[in-house]
Amino acid sequence: MDHSRILAGQGEPLPIFSRVVEALENYEEFPFLLEQIYREASELEDDDLDRLRFGLVRLQIYADIHRYEDMEAAQRMKYISTILEKVLFGRLLLEGEEAGGKQQCC
Repeated sequence: MDHSRILAGQGEPLPIFSRVVEALENYEEFPFLLEQIYREASELEDDDLDRLRFGLVRLQIYADIHRYEDMEAAQRMKYISTILEKVLFGRLLLEGEEAGGKQQCC
């Protein structure tokens, strides 16, 4: 699977995507890449931060759609993308429930 293509969607890939792909392809190295990804993301402009976030969301959606094809790879992809989104943005864009178990509305 082409992680770079999933991250970039229909746009040009951002340089930070290569770090995310490295984490996806070398799962055991993810804890050691996390700070590097965080520091690189902190230097991005707002538009590129949005592109990064939607790239991470695309990974989560892709993992959900393809979870039965390769469950282990899908779990790794989902884990890395959700951890990065939480660390970089504080919460998940696709988070379905608020604290207390109530559904978000409007």
